[in-house]
Amino acid sequence: MRLVGRVAGALGLRPRVWERAGEHHATGSRGERLAEKHLKKLGYRVLRRNAMLPGGEVDLLCEAPDRRTIVLVEVKTRRVSAGEAGHAPPPEAAITHAKADKLIRLGERLKRANAWDDRPLRIDVVAVELAANAKPVIRHHENAVGR
Repeated sequence: MRLVGRVAGALGLRPRVWERAGEHHATGSRGERLAEKHLKKLGYRVLRRNAMLPGGEVDLLCEAPDRRTIVLVEVKTRRVSAGEAGHAPPPEAAITHAKADKLIRLGERLKRANAWDDRPLRIDVVAVELAANAKPVIRHHENAVGR
């Protein structure tokens, strides 16, 4: 038995749960790469990827095509099977009120830390759906989170 299996067993979890966590991370990373590529095609400049801050992480920190607006981008990625298409909740539905509040606080913290008082800041959501044997579906929601 692998070490992960022993640790999971000691915690009362099935080893498969731990293996899926790695798969989940890979799915999220792929979605972030696809979102970054999509945004660059639209003229965004990516300033930072996976920016770790006290209080959380920003998936993508960008400068909008206007070269003035700072954009925090939350990327939500889901794998969908052919049977789920159109029936499962879309990835962007995972943005809860708590997540929105957290993103707003992170945005405020970034503005203060970088003295961006004179620059507009907005929070976008990019949803990525990955299906086997199909082109990824990417939806960009500008200014999706705000007060």
